[in-house]
Amino acid sequence: MSVTCEGADGIAVVTLDRPARLNAIDVETADALAAVWRRLRRDETVRAVVLTGAGGRAFCTGLDRAASVPQPPSPYAIDDPLLAIGPKANDLWKPVIAAVDGMACGGAFYLLGEAEFIVAGEDATFFDPHTGYGMVSAYEAVAMAQRMPIGEVARMALMGTAERISARRAYETGLVSEVTAAGEALPAALRAASVIAGYPTEAVQGTVRAVWAAREAARAQALAHAPQLIALGNLPPERQAELFAARGREFRVR
Repeated sequence: MSVTCEGADGIAVVTLDRPARLNAIDVETADALAAVWRRLRRDETVRAVVLTGAGGRAFCTGLDRAASVPQPPSPYAIDDPLLAIGPKANDLWKPVIAAVDGMACGGAFYLLGEAEFIVAGEDATFFDPHTGYGMVSAYEAVAMAQRMPIGEVARMALMGTAERISARRAYETGLVSEVTAAGEALPAALRAASVIAGYPTEAVQGTVRAVWAAREAARAQALAHAPQLIALGNLPPERQAELFAARGREFRVR
């Protein structure tokens, strides 16, 4: 099991627990996340959720490059195991607060894009490596465009691994709502969750839905274009692997 869930006092803490892989997500982890969100939908004792990563070095580094994801033999169909890893994708409308320490990159934005807000330690960094590996940043860019100015999203997506956004810059651009001392993101997120969990859950969930309704139409239209853009713009997998291997050392040592 690569995702753990525990909690008390109306708060569930969901932890990505693959620190040796920088909390990268393989197919098993993706399935476990979806199962956790579906279980929390039905747990009446849970009124707020905090999502974090184990180990301190990374919140999540996206899809595990070692994961095997078989694809259908059609350019019009792409199986993306990350599409169902978020709370909203699993119809969970209880508030989710993300606590980020260390790296958050690539597929991590599938999760961050479906959190109500993000708390980050001052050592957190955010970046999107897709373009450097010959891949289209589609779902990730759409998710971040709901939180950040378009120019900032474009810069992050286009610069790839060459530039990382600090926690402070993420706060200035609206991606992050609070910056804490290093290692203090989780306690701060828990404090916020405790306040929210103390309010009537019907009003809280209604407010979550209202906030999402304000942006859902534009988001849905943008996401509808993502599969075609990925199919057209991604390099063949073997070429992606070559680029990843060439840049991997830079990615690991930063």
